[in-house]
Amino acid sequence: MKKRLMLCLMALTISAVSAEVKAQKLVGGDISMLPKYEAASVVYKDKDGNTVSDVLAFFKQEGLNAMRVRLFVDPSLDSDKAVCQDLDYVKTLGKRIKDAGLQFMLNFHYSDTWADPSKQWTPDAWKTLTDAQLYEKIYDYTKNCLEQLVAAGATPDLIQTGNEISYGMMWGTKAAVGSNTTNRCYTNSSDANWNRFISLLKKAGTACREICPDAKIILHSERTPKTAVLTDFFDRMKNASVDYDIIGLSYYPEHHGNLATLETAITTLEGKNYGKDIMVVETGYSYAWSIGGDYNYTATYPFTEEGQRAFTADLITLLNQHTSVKGLFWWWPEDNGNKNVTNSWWNAALYDHSTGKPYAAFYELKKFAGNDTSVQPTQADEGKETAWYTLDGRKIVNDKFQTLPLGGVGGGFTHGIYVHKGKKVLY
Repeated sequence: MKKRLMLCLMALTISAVSAEVKAQKLVGGDISMLPKYEAASVVYKDKDGNTVSDVLAFFKQEGLNAMRVRLFVDPSLDSDKAVCQDLDYVKTLGKRIKDAGLQFMLNFHYSDTWADPSKQWTPDAWKTLTDAQLYEKIYDYTKNCLEQLVAAGATPDLIQTGNEISYGMMWGTKAAVGSNTTNRCYTNSSDANWNRFISLLKKAGTACREICPDAKIILHSERTPKTAVLTDFFDRMKNASVDYDIIGLSYYPEHHGNLATLETAITTLEGKNYGKDIMVVETGYSYAWSIGGDYNYTATYPFTEEGQRAFTADLITLLNQHTSVKGLFWWWPEDNGNKNVTNSWWNAALYDHSTGKPYAAFYELKKFAGNDTSVQPTQADEGKETAWYTLDGRKIVNDKFQTLPLGGVGGGFTHGIYVHKGKKVLY
């Protein structure tokens, strides 16, 4: 009787639990240029060559569940065609993302142009403000943007308060010659400018909590190969009681090194016990040409469609070994072969520029966190195989539930859906 009741409960609840399991992790991309491609009549297709009329619906259909969009203060001041995302642009695209049933990650650049570790220039309209005035300006600006997004039906689910901010942000005006480092933060060697930077982050975070209390705040570093810099940064955030939820990382092999480097970074962060989830908020690997980095990974992953797919598959395998990793976002996956839209192609896109079809790596993404709803059968037959597997195919436990490292019921076994003897099992 007890067994029969358990089977009935499984039938009634397995779909709901499956949705909960899949919702634990996010996978998608930064699609900030999608409206520009659509306006230029770029055609998107599926792998069979059928034209896709609704790109966001197609992304969702193929297992993606979240999209990221950048926001500049006044992008009209930059001649780069890819720097075009003002607030009106983001409101429109953000609403489309939400209406498609996808989660929306908003990426504040707090600049008129690209903000990254080598350039964090203060918006032109703010450059004469004192530090005290900047603290209020970033609060007012963040609050106003979020209020308008909420009113437009584009409430962010995740918010980056700054882009690749390992060395601070709003350094001042770009120098005519060389770099203006007056307000730059230096890790492991100096406390200069950190109080200023942390004050900016706290004011931005306060606005996020007030207007979007359910959104998760992300602090984004690209220092993936430099664990001393990573831990110094997040130690400072912890010591200053900066309010945030997620550690965001950039990881591009050509710039950051092999997958073992990423593994080391994640393991190191986990070992610090910051109590934060981790997301790879930017990644990419080329299908044909170098993206200009120093590390050559082509002996393992050639610059081919298959090389890009194999890298993506191995990246996902690595990330799925870490329960702290809750997100994976490909950068600029929608680049699709029209040079009139941007200044140049992005050689790590997920679309074939000549055919408009997705590359094979696109279809690998759904496998992150079990968003691929198909279950791969175990290699052994039902009568011999006694191991247990996660939905993404990881072997995790023997038949006596003695080795599962997830924490929870029965000396370590967590309630959820698993694969046992080739079948889904609710435990």
